[in-house]
Amino acid sequence: MSKKKNSGDYRDNLIKRSEDAKTVRKVVSILIISLVLILVIGGVSGYMYIKSALEPVDPDSNKEVQVEIPLGSSTSDIANILEKNGIIKNGLVFRFYIKFNNESNFQAGNYTFSPSMKLDEIIESLKSGKVLKEPLYTITIPEGKTIDEIAGIYSKKLSFTKEEFLNKVNDPGYIEVLINTYPSILTNDILNPDIRTPLEGYLFAATYSFYKEKPSIETVVEKMLDKTESVVTPFLDEISAMDFSVHEALTMASIVENESSTVEQRKKIAGVFYNRLDKGMPLQTDPTVLYALGKHKDKVLLEDLEIESPYNTYHVNALPIGPISNFAKTSLEATLNPEESDYLYFLHDGEGNIHYSKTNERHNELKNKYIK
Repeated sequence: MSKKKNSGDYRDNLIKRSEDAKTVRKVVSILIISLVLILVIGGVSGYMYIKSALEPVDPDSNKEVQVEIPLGSSTSDIANILEKNGIIKNGLVFRFYIKFNNESNFQAGNYTFSPSMKLDEIIESLKSGKVLKEPLYTITIPEGKTIDEIAGIYSKKLSFTKEEFLNKVNDPGYIEVLINTYPSILTNDILNPDIRTPLEGYLFAATYSFYKEKPSIETVVEKMLDKTESVVTPFLDEISAMDFSVHEALTMASIVENESSTVEQRKKIAGVFYNRLDKGMPLQTDPTVLYALGKHKDKVLLEDLEIESPYNTYHVNALPIGPISNFAKTSLEATLNPEESDYLYFLHDGEGNIHYSKTNERHNELKNKYIK
């Protein structure tokens, strides 16, 4: 009996030790997973915080702020002064940035800064002692412009050529860098080999100020992407709720932009496009044909509609492969908040009016009436 009892106790001890070991392993696993999660979340949060701190305080600001940098100010003093005056987001990050880039020899003086300035622009001013009262260049990029047109606008005022700009925005290595820098708006969608120009539609229409004598192409492009990011970011949840990617949303916004000129028109036309897509109909919008052709024409001919291109919405029964131009904020808003209707067709009468119809028969009647 005692042997059986001892044998039972031994088995019970083994079972208890096995259960204890399992419990310890579970606890250790939970601790390791928790630690890894903390490190990952902390790393991502830290990256996003530093990235945000390196960006302009307000890219859209036209405000001018007078700032005095006293004689004998240390980099720490300068960082604190700039942060206090709303010129940079974080003095500590600014100090690390200038140390990492080995920047020094900042000059005392009375400066005029703007919350829209990038750190490199601020640093350049402090090194040269240049008081920036007004930008050296103020350039307006209108809505509905292609990258080719944008390149032409900049080349007329800045130090680089149209060809140099286009070469840079089509450089695969540079595009990869930008995707990593702007992950909230730029994705691998723009790397599709059938896309004509990766950044088409992503360089926002706005007025841009430049404070350097010869701003680089990278400075211009990234200033525009900063603006795009600031415009698109507040809509990311709405884009996701519509089961759109950012690329798809900007593609639709660019088409809406090219087919309309007022807020009311944009919402109505966006609604027509969604109605067509819901019924499996092609969008059949002429601006995509012109983009596929790669040239401007006053009138799209029937033969033009036959061009085989992933941009031609007479050829593809879906959204085109990518945006066909940049867009206004109201076009993005219309894309995400279209007006509901039963319309499936619309046409322009040549006098700025748009006529809508529910059937092809009515659409043809309107064509005969307004299209000469």
